Amino acid sequence: MASQRTLRSATRSSAISTSDLNQKTPPHKSPISPARPNQSKASTVEHASREAQPVDVVSIPPSKKAKVDSQASMLRNRASSPLSLDRPAGPHSTNAPLKTPRGSRLITYTQEIVDSSPPKTGILRPTTSTGQLLDEACAHLIQADSRLQPLIAKHHCQLFSADGLTEVIEPFQSLCSSIMAQQVSGAAASSIKKKFIDLFRDDVEGTGSTDDPPFPSPAQVAPCSVQFLRQAGLSARKAEYIKGLAEKFENGELKTEMLINASDEELLETLTAVRGLGLWSVQMFACFALKRTDIFSTGRQGAPHRLENAVEAC
Repeated sequence: MASQRTLRSATRSSAISTSDLNQKTPPHKSPISPARPNQSKASTVEHASREAQPVDVVSIPPSKKAKVDSQASMLRNRASSPLSLDRPAGPHSTNAPLKTPRGSRLITYTQEIVDSSPPKTGILRPTTSTGQLLDEACAHLIQADSRLQPLIAKHHCQLFSADGLTEVIEPFQSLCSSIMAQQVSGAAASSIKKKFIDLFRDDVEGTGSTDDPPFPSPAQVAPCSVQFLRQAGLSARKAEYIKGLAEKFENGELKTEMLINASDEELLETLTAVRGLGLWSVQMFACFALKRTDIFSTGRQGAPHRLENAVEAC
């Protein structure tokens, strides 16, 4: 009898993993602590089966179903499938494929979205393709100011070429890199980023992988203390910014889907509200990471002057 009571007590305290909790536990249930190493598998399974009780299914209104279906379709677009060099694109759209913290790959225009009407999806219609985007942008700039033609001819923009637009971007990594680079040299920023990745090297070594360690995910960074993150050479303020950014991705305040679907104005408003991300940083992220083409920062006085000097040099 004593052993049975002990088993029941252990069963009540067991739990499924955090990742399974997000998938299986209804929102109204309380979080459960992780299973203990010395606990039997049978008790864990028994407890999980009791916790995973059926819940009422909330029906989706017809007006929202198309958008939900489109988002589900984006989530099915896994990183293993090859990307077309001539996908639908637009100047106010996120033209880069994005990687979610869970490893899925999102693109703005799936076939389902292209075939749907804009009011149903909330996404602008594509006006061009990734194969034509750069040529059309260059033609627009030359039409606006013919002095730009020799500059454009001299410096091919690989970033926005059809090949460049197949690069999969990790938003959390890109935004963290932006924070790391603030008010330091490029060499210093690279050194800090390498040390930051090395802080989480043990997580990769435990998997037996021989590849270079990847940039840590929000789930890895969010629980860390500011003191731990400062070991990478970050200031206390920057460590706070990066930890706060990780927490926002982890708790859902920031989502990769939002970076795909938001308008330029919504994107700037949402990201500039995050500590550590100013207007310049967000505009550079929108342009060079998300590959949105109708972005030009006029906030820095030096930028127009440098452009003018580059035009005159040609």
